[in-house]
Amino acid sequence: MNLVLFTATFAVLVIMALALVRAFVGPGIYDRILAVNMFGTKTVLFIALYGFLTGRPEFLDIALIYALINFIGVIAVLNFVKDTIEKDQPIESSTEKESSTNKEFSTEDNQ
Repeated sequence: MNLVLFTATFAVLVIMALALVRAFVGPGIYDRILAVNMFGTKTVLFIALYGFLTGRPEFLDIALIYALINFIGVIAVLNFVKDTIEKDQPIESSTEKESSTNKEFSTEDNQ
């Protein structure tokens, strides 16, 4: 039984390493955020496995607290990135929006 748990723990560590590689090399910001979220989730799993292997059930409480912190942190980072991207994009005035909408409708009528 212990061999299975040690193998599972090793597999989780390998997956965590792959998530770190993805976080550093990821092509886009959302890929990197997803990799960090995956790393946090696997950390929760690792803490729970470690607590089970050492016979300390209180580690499960620590894992649950870490999961909540990870979730709130990822949501905060996503909101920050969304706000930053929205600030970088130019804001169209209402007349520009109306003229672009009118152009779309006029091209559809001509076809």
